[in-house]
Formats: sequence, structure tokens, C-alpha cells
Amino acid sequence: MSDLSRRDYLTLAGGAGAMSVFAAGDETDRARRMQWWHEAKFGMFIHWGLYSVLGRHEWVMEQEGIPVAEYEPLAKKFVPKPMPMRDWARLAKRAGMKYMVMTTKHHEGFCLFQSKLTSYCAPERGAGRDLVKEYVECARAEGLRVGFYHSLMDWHHPDGARCATDEAARRRFVDYIHGQIRELLTQYGKIDILWYDVAWPLDAAGWESEKMNKMVFGLQPDIIVNNRNKLPGDFSTPEQRIEAAKGAAWEACMTMNDSWGYHAADDAWKSPKTVVRNLVTCARQGGNYLFNIGPKGDGSIPEESVKILTAVGQWMDRNAPTVRGADPCRVSRSNYCGFTRKGNTLYVHVHFWPGETVTVAGLTTKVKSAKLFASGKPVKFVQDDWRVRLTGLPAAAPDSPVTVLALECDGEPLQDTDRVRREKPRGGV
Repeated sequence: MSDLSRRDYLTLAGGAGAMSVFAAGDETDRARRMQWWHEAKFGMFIHWGLYSVLGRHEWVMEQEGIPVAEYEPLAKKFVPKPMPMRDWARLAKRAGMKYMVMTTKHHEGFCLFQSKLTSYCAPERGAGRDLVKEYVECARAEGLRVGFYHSLMDWHHPDGARCATDEAARRRFVDYIHGQIRELLTQYGKIDILWYDVAWPLDAAGWESEKMNKMVFGLQPDIIVNNRNKLPGDFSTPEQRIEAAKGAAWEACMTMNDSWGYHAADDAWKSPKTVVRNLVTCARQGGNYLFNIGPKGDGSIPEESVKILTAVGQWMDRNAPTVRGADPCRVSRSNYCGFTRKGNTLYVHVHFWPGETVTVAGLTTKVKSAKLFASGKPVKFVQDDWRVRLTGLPAAAPDSPVTVLALECDGEPLQDTDRVRREKPRGGV
């Protein structure tokens, strides 16, 4: 994942609204497979590999021009502590996440799983064990769904670049990647998500992506896949931004700082408030939020990551029902609130607390009752044609980092701020 992979994605990914080859004419089956994912809303991404030993970003091999012969010996130094994934899974659960997606092979080409197709894998090098197996066991122990990220691009494989111009190399490399995917989907039981990444340098025909997906669903009938093997897949994957896909499922994936892998010098951490706001924004628009950690080489989680997700988890303990399973919400305009909805209940997520009165302009649906969600305390309100004012609130925010008010309406909450601007009587001269 990187700026480059985002550019590749824009060129390489299939159209978000198109129907994928494997699900043609079978949207009922897609809905069945996707039901848990839509309900979940929040997941943990994990980027972990040899780059974690160096601690200078997951693209360090490419960005610093490190030759394969110099980079490969890092595999001897990549010796994680026992079962670090247990801490990841427990943190994900505490944070209110419902699924995990871990890198099984990033662009560097090193496999964290047992592979018969290469010795460049954790069980055959310094770690001496199958790290994907440990990850699957730890995620399942916490009741979390299991996802595999797998990069199609490979800087280590000799055919990884030449496959674009050499048919014999393409045949070898495509068979290699298809073979790895087959290994991942046959060695660890039921897998819930396959998350492809960067398809450079081939197109869908070159990758034989239709054949790839047919194999995937033949092995794992309940799995869901993303759209980065140049087919539309089950969901699209805007990276480092929240961008709803029209008529299709989508998931915004974001870093906790500015790096996917462990980067010791990267101090651009997102605040818990920013994380909650992003989660709320995704939920309002019907999407999911896949939020990343970058463990160190030994598998330990950076302290700041733990602090951020712990604070988010404390908020989720009180407020998770306001985002989990939320319906798409057509109320969106405010300079200090975000919104989600379940049925006729509008959840007002106040991230900048204004004091004793919170106002929502342009709400055209009648409000029947209001309360502070976490405490259940009733809130007084006044509604006219132009706004709803929630009054008598504490001067300081009663919840941190975001306070939620629940408004029960007499129909689906709707907002028309254009009408307010156009028709509201203006006094004075």
C-alpha cells in the first residue's frame, strides 16, 4: 500500500458498479456472503513483513533501491516473539472491530505462510514457523472474522516484472501467484476475506483473473473478495480516503499514521476523535472502515497504536450500536456533527461540542423524542420549519471523544439545508 499503489489502483481496478464475473446473475448469493461484513462496519488491517525489521516504511525495498541479494537476508532476522497475533486480536476486539485482514505476502515477496512454491517464507527462514496459521488461530480465538491480504505484485520473484513482456515468464509467474492463493485457501479452514493488492504489471487477462476468482470461490464458497485483481469483486477499496461507491459495497482503508508498515520515525498519528469521525462517516454512507496497525519486527504493537485503539474501544463500548449495522443516512450537513441512522432513529455524533444547545438545520422529519445515547438521559428539544435545537445540555461534552444524541423521528430522517438557505425569513436591514 502506498501512493504508487493508489495510482496503480485507479488504473488497474475494475469499475466499482459492475457485476463481477463469478457473481453474474446471483446477487442473492452476494447478499448472503456480504451480510456479516455490512453489519460489522469496522475491521483491523495488519501490515507485517521483513520491512518491519528495518522500520522505515513498507516500501523501503523499492524506495531505497535495496537489491534482492541485500534485502533477502532480513528473512533471517525476522524472528517474532511467540504468538504476537494474540495481542493484535485482543486489541481489535477491545476496539470494537469485527474482522482482521493480515498481509500474507506484501510486495517484497516474502510469504508469512508455509508454501511449497518458494523457500522465501517464514517457516523456512528465521521465524521457523507458519505465522499465518498463528494469526488465524488468534483471530478465531477472539471471535473475529479472518481475512488474507495478498499482493499480486512481487519484487523478489525473478518473473515479477519481466512477465509484462515475456510470455514464458508470465506463465510461470501467474501459476506461482495462483498457486499461492490456492495454498492460502486450502491450509487454514474457512477464510472470510481475500484482499488482493497491486496488480502491476498485468491486466485482468494477463492475470487470468476470471480463472483466479473461479478457483477462489470453488475453494471457499462463502468468501468475499475485493476489486484489486482488476475485476469488480464484492467491494471496492478507496485508500486513505472515504469515497462511497455508487450502487456497490465499499471499504475505506486507512493508516494510523502515514505508513502501512512499521515506520519508527513516523509520528503523524491520528487522534481517537479522528478515527471515530472516520468510522461514523463510513457508516453514514453505507461503507466499512478498515484501520491499519503496523507491528514491529517482533510482532509487538507500537505503544501509540495501542493508546489510540484503546480509546476508540472505550468509546465503542458505549456507542457501538450507533455505527454497527447502520443504514445509509441522508442527513449529512453540520459543521460540528456527523450522523448515522438505524430505521427512524437519527444519531447525532457531536465531535466539536458547542455547549448547552446542539442544533441540526434543515431536518424535515418530525422529531418525537431525544436523548443522550450513552446515558439514556432525555434531552429537551424545540423544532420548527428550519431547525431542531437540543437544549439544556451540559456546558462540557458528556462523552469523549464524540458525544452521541439519539433522535427518534416519525419517519426516515431527511434533511434539506438548501431549503433553509433559500426560504428562511431574514430579519433586519
